[in-house]
Amino acid sequence: MTMEKDQSINTGDQNIENNEATTEELGNEVEKSISDNTEIVKEITPEEKILELQDKMVRTFAEMENQRRRFEKEREDAFNYGGFAFAKETLNLIDNLERSKQILQNDEVLKDTEALKKTLEHFDIINKDMVSILSKNGITSVDSIGKKLDPNFHQAMMEIEDDQKEPGTIVQEIQKGFMMKDRLLRPSLVGVSKKTEINDEKSLENKENLDN
Repeated sequence: MTMEKDQSINTGDQNIENNEATTEELGNEVEKSISDNTEIVKEITPEEKILELQDKMVRTFAEMENQRRRFEKEREDAFNYGGFAFAKETLNLIDNLERSKQILQNDEVLKDTEALKKTLEHFDIINKDMVSILSKNGITSVDSIGKKLDPNFHQAMMEIEDDQKEPGTIVQEIQKGFMMKDRLLRPSLVGVSKKTEINDEKSLENKENLDN
């Protein structure tokens, strides 16, 4: 029983010594870490600190300048294009005026009458006034007839056979397009030319005959 007790005491003493050794090692590592960090801090010179602050100031001023430019761009866009939606809605008036004019022109009862002639003259005056007002506010029509189809300004609605024009040439304007300064308010709806299918078939037959 005494031997077991002595052995237990020895084991306890050994554990205490091991714990003390572990604690000492941890203490050394902590001191080493603190010492290393202190050395790192000491390595930063005043000149380097000044350069670091200067770099931060340069970045801050650059960000402020970018924000100022974004603000100026937004302010300019608001000034130039603030009425974009209103201008687009206004175009409906021109469209309705043109439709009304076509309906009257196609009316067999009114055809060739003096009343129709005067009415159409008034329609033309109103249309010119509206176009003039839009033009003064930077809204202009898109050129279409005779131009090559440009997806940036035109939207093709149909193809029309026409051997006198190059394929893709605009030969009919269904709805006029408009620009608001350098922005597209709405595209022109157009019909573009294409070669007739009969001529294409004849060309193919002639080619086959030449090959034979």
